Order: sequence, then structure tokens, then C-alpha cells
Amino acid sequence: MRSDLAAFEQRLAVRHTVPDVLKATCSHLLDRVPADVWCSVLLDPATLLDTGGHVEKGFPREYLMKIFEIEHFAGDEPGGLRDLAAGTATTRLLSRSMGGRLEDSAYYRTILRPQGLGDELRLVLRDGPYMWGVLVWCRAEGGPPFTPAEEEIAARLAAPAADALRRALLLNGVDTGTDAPGRLITGVDGTIRSASPTALAWLDVLAGDPEQNRQLQGTIDAALFSGTARSVIPVRDGGSLSVHAWSVHLDGEQTVAVSLGPTPSTTPRALILAPYDLTEQEEEVAWHTLRGHSPEHIAEHLSRAPEAVAERLENVLRKSGLDNRQAFVADVLCRHYLPFFGRGPLSTDGRRLPEAAG
Repeated sequence: MRSDLAAFEQRLAVRHTVPDVLKATCSHLLDRVPADVWCSVLLDPATLLDTGGHVEKGFPREYLMKIFEIEHFAGDEPGGLRDLAAGTATTRLLSRSMGGRLEDSAYYRTILRPQGLGDELRLVLRDGPYMWGVLVWCRAEGGPPFTPAEEEIAARLAAPAADALRRALLLNGVDTGTDAPGRLITGVDGTIRSASPTALAWLDVLAGDPEQNRQLQGTIDAALFSGTARSVIPVRDGGSLSVHAWSVHLDGEQTVAVSLGPTPSTTPRALILAPYDLTEQEEEVAWHTLRGHSPEHIAEHLSRAPEAVAERLENVLRKSGLDNRQAFVADVLCRHYLPFFGRGPLSTDGRRLPEAAG
């Protein structure tokens, strides 16, 4: 098992684009855990909306909107995207989530059963508080069940796959000066090969502090030795810099790709909301709305008066020119996600950007 995982990590090490990482992960898992229907989905970690994926044998197109409605508008069904994002698990078996009662699952009744499918296994690609993707594995009704050993095989792939996905997003994402991390590429001797604007801004923050620069160089050296490394560096304004480095071959040269950004928040901003010109409080309500949360849930979660949440939601709808929250989510999906499915623009941490930013 350990040697197989090492082979998988080596396979990922030379995959530098998101599609290649997802394709390699699907291929490796499929060889060890067979499925009748399978796909991978790339997610915006802020909104949990699809931004692409790798699909060779997925669900028919006519089911896609039904899946969207269940994941984002239906009640919080156990094992759904919102449930997975709120937890820490790397795998989810639908039958176990439903306590063995698949018939109680709207997802099973609406999506799986009509296609002659039974249980579903999901592999969650998460890193820290964010969820960047999910692999969906389905088997035919009456076929062999997923075994604990197969679920363990899937779980072992989660961390290296999520790490490779983070690296690919950093290398190919757009740095727009938001709260997403900057991209720094160094040579093996520590010389800077390239730096995005946000990375340069963070280097300016570290300038003049030998100890902070030693910590950064130590993380880069550790990545050269072990393939990947992380650190958190306190900065002078009382905040902290999150550093994530990978050893990568780019253009035939051994280099280190370094992510420089603020320590991740548990509530990442939905960058795609910028065109709606919302206040910070309105954006907070809109973020929860995109996550499929009802106004009552939002009020309880934020410890706000229901009337205040209702007022902010009304402002969101007024500014977007829409009548209800379902229409708002659909507007975001149809304007900013579906037309660009499987391609940019994404930030360096995988969040969908307004088209103009690409």
C-alpha cells in the first residue's frame, strides 16, 4: 500500500495542470476501485459551484441541473457538498450517510435510481478549511458494494491529490491582487525566477527582517528535499503569512513554486460577487446564499437578527435585479460558471473570478 501511494505521488509530481491532476487521480483510483459511472468535479472553494473537472463516464447531461438543485437548493442532505465542506472527512459513502436507508435520499431517488445505480462513493479533495474538488464513484444497483478496503484506498489518495491540485491552481491561476495567494518561482539556489504582484507585495512585507527571510528560505529548502513543505511566518502587522512550497520541474529546470498568502479563513470570499457591488455585510449574506443556506440558517449561523438578514438579502436581490435567492444563485451560475466550465479565469486558489479578470 505504501509503495502504491509513493507511485501515485510520483505520477502527480509531473502533472502541472488541473485537468492532468484530476485525470491522473481518476485513472489511479479506477484501476483499484472499479465504478460503472464516475467523474471528478473541480469546485470553487468559496461557493462550492463547479468550475470544471474530468469526465469520461459521468452522468447524462439531462441530470446535471437536477444535481445542482439537490446540492444547492434542497435541504442539507447528509453527505451532500455542503455537509462535506462543513466536515473533515475525505470519503463519503451515501448508504452510510443515510444510515443504510438509500430510499430516504433525494439524491438517490432522483439521480441514481433512475439510471440503475445503487451506492455512491465520494472522495473529497480538501486542504485545511477549503474543499477544492470531489471524485464521484457509482456502481450499478445490485452490483458489488464498496468495501471498507476500497474506501481506505480512496482515502489514501485524498491528501496527495489535493496537494497536487493546489500546486496546479497556483501555477495556472490568475493573480489579481485579491486575498488569494501570490506565486513565486525560485531556482534551486534561491534566486527568483518570477513573482506575481501579490508575491512581490509579500516579499516587501518580509524585507528587512532576516529571521522571516530565513523562515521563507528554510521552507523552500525543505520543499527541495521532500517535495513539498509549509510554514506560517508571523509578520510585523500582527498577521501571518502562509507559505506552501513545491519542488517542480518547469521548462526543463528544477525549481520551487511557492504560494504566499494570508492564513486561510474559514469563510473564503466569493470573488465572483465583485460585479454585484455589495457591501461587506451584503456579501456575507450572498456567500451563505450561494452555499444554499436559508435566511433562517444564515441568521442563526451569524448570530444576526432575522430582520437584518432579510434586509441584506433584499439589498442583494435589488442590486442584482432578481426576485428571489434561487434566481440569484442561478444568475451567478449561468453568468459566471456555466459559460466558462472547465476553463479560466480562476484565482491562484481556485476561486472563480469575474470574466474581465481573466
